[in-house]
Amino acid sequence: MPNPSGSSQQEFEEFAHARAGQLYRSAWLLCGSHHQAEDLVQETLAKVYARWRRPFGRIDNPAAYAQTTLTRTFLGGKRRRSDGEQPYADVPEQAVTDPATGASVRVALLQLLSELPPADRVVLVLRYLEDLSVDEVADRMGISAGAVRNRSMRALERIRGLADDSLRIGKD
Repeated sequence: MPNPSGSSQQEFEEFAHARAGQLYRSAWLLCGSHHQAEDLVQETLAKVYARWRRPFGRIDNPAAYAQTTLTRTFLGGKRRRSDGEQPYADVPEQAVTDPATGASVRVALLQLLSELPPADRVVLVLRYLEDLSVDEVADRMGISAGAVRNRSMRALERIRGLADDSLRIGKD
């Protein structure tokens, strides 16, 4: 969606409505929590809106800018020590594992991703779940392509080491 100089609030709202689902999906994969993902999307859209409203702050590719903002906001939040909030009043429910829907694989994947450092998690989510190129991931994270390849290789090795037989589908 184009963002000409002086875009209206209505155009931003249309953009936000159209992109919120994709941003939430990425945020949920990064955070592993519905509440944190919602907060991350809200913070991301607030930052995009602030840039959107600038008279000379034209955004050439608003969807890519929003995804980059989401990634960098997630990484920035992980650097702050105050991000360690963990709810304790609610006991997590047991996941229902229906082989037909692959729910057990999704639960296992989220568990494995949660074991990784935030930057490694971002690389794997963007690279393999969002299907971005190495250069696109590097651009969104603000690091070199070589660093993306290195993080990707190390994160995959770590996940392979953490994975148990329940994640390996079709093996008995």
